Amino acid sequence: MSWATTRKVKSILIANRGEIACRVIRTAKKMGLKSIAVYSDADADAMHVSQADSAFYLGSSAAADSYLNIDRILNVAEQANADMIHPGYGFLSENATFAQACTEKKILFIGPPATAIRAMGSKSNAKEIMAQAGVPLIPGYHSADQSDQRLVQEAQALGYPLLIKAVSGGGGKGMRIIHCSEDLPEGIASARREAGSSFGDTSLLLESYLTHTRHVEVQIFFDQHGNSIFLFDRDCSLQRRHQKIIEEAPAPGLADSTRKAMGEAAITAGKTIGYEGAGTVEFLLSDDEFYFMEVNTRLQVEHPVTELITGIDMVEWQIRIANGEKLPIEQGKLHCNGHAIEARIYAEDPDNDFLPSAGRLFYMGWPKQNDHVRIDSGVQQGDVVSSWYDPMLAKVISWGENRNQAINKLTEGLSKTYQVGLIDNRDYLLSLLQHDEFLRGNIHTEFVHDYFHRVNSNPMNTAQQLRLLAVAALYRYHTECYQPSSIPILGDNTFPMYFYIREREYCVRVSPVGEQFKVNFVDGDWQGRVDWQQEKMGLSGLLYTEQEVLSCRVVPFPVSQVKVFLSDCSQVIGLPGCHSGQQQNSDKSLTAPTTGTVTAVNVIPGQSVDAGFLLLTIEAMKMEYSIKAPKKGVIEAVYFTKGDQVVSGTELITYQDAADATV
Repeated sequence: MSWATTRKVKSILIANRGEIACRVIRTAKKMGLKSIAVYSDADADAMHVSQADSAFYLGSSAAADSYLNIDRILNVAEQANADMIHPGYGFLSENATFAQACTEKKILFIGPPATAIRAMGSKSNAKEIMAQAGVPLIPGYHSADQSDQRLVQEAQALGYPLLIKAVSGGGGKGMRIIHCSEDLPEGIASARREAGSSFGDTSLLLESYLTHTRHVEVQIFFDQHGNSIFLFDRDCSLQRRHQKIIEEAPAPGLADSTRKAMGEAAITAGKTIGYEGAGTVEFLLSDDEFYFMEVNTRLQVEHPVTELITGIDMVEWQIRIANGEKLPIEQGKLHCNGHAIEARIYAEDPDNDFLPSAGRLFYMGWPKQNDHVRIDSGVQQGDVVSSWYDPMLAKVISWGENRNQAINKLTEGLSKTYQVGLIDNRDYLLSLLQHDEFLRGNIHTEFVHDYFHRVNSNPMNTAQQLRLLAVAALYRYHTECYQPSSIPILGDNTFPMYFYIREREYCVRVSPVGEQFKVNFVDGDWQGRVDWQQEKMGLSGLLYTEQEVLSCRVVPFPVSQVKVFLSDCSQVIGLPGCHSGQQQNSDKSLTAPTTGTVTAVNVIPGQSVDAGFLLLTIEAMKMEYSIKAPKKGVIEAVYFTKGDQVVSGTELITYQDAADATV
């Protein structure tokens, strides 16, 4: 592939943060371009700031004062003499006003023209355009009348289940599945709040909700000379909260005719709006029928899987096309090589409805990168993950000659990914990858919902519990056996130890048996040994029993805890004097499940409420969390109002049981 050189550009400003900023910086350095970063208060010490050639302060941690502030970003671009601006994804990446402002300032915007962004920026407008172009659509309502009354009328006409969607933005924000008419009013109100907070636009659309469909998208590129190409497809069906967590390319199991038809429809969509640069056309696939959802007028989070099967640096293509260069290859000469899968590691708790986690990354360890495993991250050891932004920590991406090999390589890569300090979804991802239906390729958008009860990331089944506690016990024995006062010893050369997992206490007895150890629990016995190796942080080793040999890793916390990693699970384990569980709501009060901002308060002191009544809502990391009454009662006190910041574990509301209350 060869490019025709045009205007000489020297510098590129990345109007974003985190992982995507680091990704763009990497390509900029490869191309010999000066990279310019921007940052907020929360990101003053962030990785993208240190990796860039220069960095400029934008404003406070609130996105509106920093990464969404067009005037400040353009002022920095002029101050830094930036030739180009890459918007990344999220924030201003699909903002037509921003793209137009860059053009007016004679700064190259790395993305489509403002007209194309504006055409697709409203999902309702996009559907009207695609309908005229003959691209198939899901039945729904996407007109200008946004009154609640009209939405209710249209919902009745469509029937249930239906999907409420924010007209602007993406990422699952402002999206609600409604199964019955009784849930519609609150669904509309909640979706409006989240859409307004995330995108500054409370407009909604309605669609028939198709169950057990696949989310398949096509990657397109258009240059400024009328040339176009699609870089095959991706399957992004595995989602939680309507956000993707595992993506793969090419989409498995598609008929060649369907794959070709979707690619052609995607090119038609791009031509219809005068597209330029990189874009993604998203479809819902039901059997062999596909329906247009939207065009993402930017680079996608999951672009690495396409890069791995094509050998193309898509950020480089974006930069070159924005600079007026022609596409270097024709559709017929493009080849798909192998299979790639991406898993997104989030700071979130899969066992608590994927609640985001904020705090310091005490330790980070990654697998070695090679031809089969790639790591894209925007955080490093010691960073503080705040509640201001998306909680994604990294993407682990694998490549294999076929899908099975790619799954195996990704599983291996995730098993060698270690994070200590926050709750994350690593074990959950490993469980998904090993699920029989996923291995067979039977994937759909309901996968997480349908199999969640079978794909629980909590490793507390008996066999895994024994292994985790055995490793913790042998770790303590290894590190403390030369300090007799640290571990008491019984008369039969047995060492009793106590551990805590999620507030439950476990008594463990360790006895040397030749070169091995016998570890006794209430739930059973385990016998084996661990050959330890000192690491920069903690110990790693091989766990030997008669049945298996497993790799393990133990990393200590500075607060009387260790985190034990096995190849298929991990667990924070509290040492004596420490409980590792989180504070729970008491019978008479409710506490904040996460750090965030109160967005609505629906009760006052003295008010009677039924079980399930929505008391207040909290927004954290761009997601809304509902705090509901666990039982019937009377509100005693409300400690916060709309707009207040709350810290995880803070008492929000106290109340009395209905039987005890005197109103």
